[in-house]
Amino acid sequence: MKAPFIAHLAVLALLVSLVIASSATPAIAGSGATRQIALAGTGSPLTADSPTDTSVAAEFPATENSPEAPDFTGVIDRSLSRGNGVGPASTAASRSKSNPEVNASFDGLNLFQQRYARRGNQFTVEPPDQALCVGNGYVVEAVNDVMNVFNSTGTSVLPDNTSTNVVSGFATDVNHAVDLNSFYGYLPAINRATGVRAQFVTDPSCYYDAATQRFFMVVLTLETHANGSFTHVNHLDVAVSQTSNPTGTWNIYRVDVTSDGSNNPSASNACPCLGDYPHIGADANGFYVTTNSYPWNGNGFNGAQIYAFSKAQLAAGAATVTMQHIDTFGAVNVSSDAGSTQPGFTVWPAQSPGMTSFDLNAGGTEYFLSSNAADEATHPVAGTGGSYTSNQVVVWALTNTSSLNSATPAVTLANMVLTVNGYAIAPKAKQPGSGTPPGTDAPQGYCINDTTTTTIAGTGCWRLLFGSEPAHNEVVSTLDSNDTRMQQVTYANGKIWGALDTAVTLDGVNRAGVAWYVVKPDVSTGSLLAKVALQGIFGADKHTDVIYPAIGVTASGRGVIALTLVGDTAYPSAAYASIDAIVGAGAVQVVAAGAAIDDGFTSYKSQVGNPPRTRWGDYGAAAVDGNSVWIASEYIAYACDYATWGGRFFGATTGDNKLGTCAASPGAAGTRAALGNWSTRISKLTP
Repeated sequence: MKAPFIAHLAVLALLVSLVIASSATPAIAGSGATRQIALAGTGSPLTADSPTDTSVAAEFPATENSPEAPDFTGVIDRSLSRGNGVGPASTAASRSKSNPEVNASFDGLNLFQQRYARRGNQFTVEPPDQALCVGNGYVVEAVNDVMNVFNSTGTSVLPDNTSTNVVSGFATDVNHAVDLNSFYGYLPAINRATGVRAQFVTDPSCYYDAATQRFFMVVLTLETHANGSFTHVNHLDVAVSQTSNPTGTWNIYRVDVTSDGSNNPSASNACPCLGDYPHIGADANGFYVTTNSYPWNGNGFNGAQIYAFSKAQLAAGAATVTMQHIDTFGAVNVSSDAGSTQPGFTVWPAQSPGMTSFDLNAGGTEYFLSSNAADEATHPVAGTGGSYTSNQVVVWALTNTSSLNSATPAVTLANMVLTVNGYAIAPKAKQPGSGTPPGTDAPQGYCINDTTTTTIAGTGCWRLLFGSEPAHNEVVSTLDSNDTRMQQVTYANGKIWGALDTAVTLDGVNRAGVAWYVVKPDVSTGSLLAKVALQGIFGADKHTDVIYPAIGVTASGRGVIALTLVGDTAYPSAAYASIDAIVGAGAVQVVAAGAAIDDGFTSYKSQVGNPPRTRWGDYGAAAVDGNSVWIASEYIAYACDYATWGGRFFGATTGDNKLGTCAASPGAAGTRAALGNWSTRISKLTP
């Protein structure tokens, strides 16, 4: 295990004057449609009834005659950009005014819990896609596709479901985790007794609203046929706790997004569409969900979609809730292959800490940030062809949000393009051994290449995972570094805070790093004005990458950026950097060191095709609770040697009866699953 360390930080922080690449785009008033969204039902974090998984063989894709995970081809969390750019050079960092104190840190959900919740009637899924919200003494975490509720010390407060969670004949400990299909009222993701598939739930996001004392959780749900193929119907499932206690009952509202985002001029990119990558925010009046709309049958992009709800109606559990839908295709005054304008891409809504950080000007205002280096912004018709670099970010303002409480909302959306320091799509993040054959410390990868080990299925470990022999040429992967889409956004202390993944040059080496922005907006005059108050780009060093930033900022303007740190000699680790609006970002620090390389199925050609896209992230999370910031990031918490991974399947008489969990005995809590080893880390810091 690598010891925690303080990485050398390279950063460029500049005070920027009122430099604007274009004037504010004419406001979009009353665009889209007003809908009344009916209460669809209720849910709770309790495991629903499901068949018992009695088949050990059902763990393996070959014996299921279908992929272990629905997302093998990257349908979910799409990214059109397939290249990367060269990042700007950076200089040494100044010390941030904020020096966070780590008050608590504990492991959250992991792949073992995800795979074996609901009696094992789950898929192996990568990446986790972390949701985190904190309030009233509770810490709620959700990933693809389970959730848990902890107290402030990391102990689950959900009922112990071990005795009823029977997997392969044994009650199995998943630390009380509950699958999201149960929470949202669906049948199991897969019935392993019959092979029948139910709804595929993905991309969770979570928010605690101190003003209403309610927890909000949103997922994208894709309807499937019984064989697992998608029907193309997909909807946002918005869950709102009925009280300030998230362990109780939640109200659920479902918003169909199948036909949203059809303004692309190319007929080949017409809907039905996928409402991908939903993320959430809130102001004093509204609750907001944004998506990226991709055509199921095309190659382009149909623009970010904004869904604005009455927050008060959601919090009250109203029988119907007013919602305004706005399409951002062609909303940005910068040219693209669609013409003189671009669509919004990952228009991330801001969250605000506490009860008084909202902007009440212009009838109430919600802010958003987005970026435009990716092909989604520059080539929404062709779907490819960009340079993967930009020196612009877009600030958005949705005004008159108080009208969301009426039957006929009259909100207005405007944006402004701001000039910033150049950023570029980052290279893949390296980990120890990248490009070399996996060793026994990456047991899945080693197994795929292995032709000599004696197993219960015959000679060659590969027989445990495949029905027909694969090529034995797998190598240690490089991790997905994202595509410069904006990550978590906060409105605090009168400013908008955001960050994204970028390439950065460190001592002549191109690595993955982070660009961050502090934007000062103003809608008091009736139109949107904005300036970049502070910005910066940082990395760790020429041997190290930092990826998937998520910013949380307190009402006083002190914050923390959650990160994953990984590099030539550093296993994927949970890390953070401080941030404030005076000095900027501080040094990258590791809060939980990784214990092994990523050994997930998306890393290997024989599992997902060539080239593989090693899924990581696809986002971390930060949540503000009073003067503290809680952060969550993906990392690799445990190592597992090859013999322990194979266990009884290699002829041992001890260990689990399920392959690859590295559990001490059947039913004991494992540290991984056969096809992956991701974990999550939750930490509380006071900046």
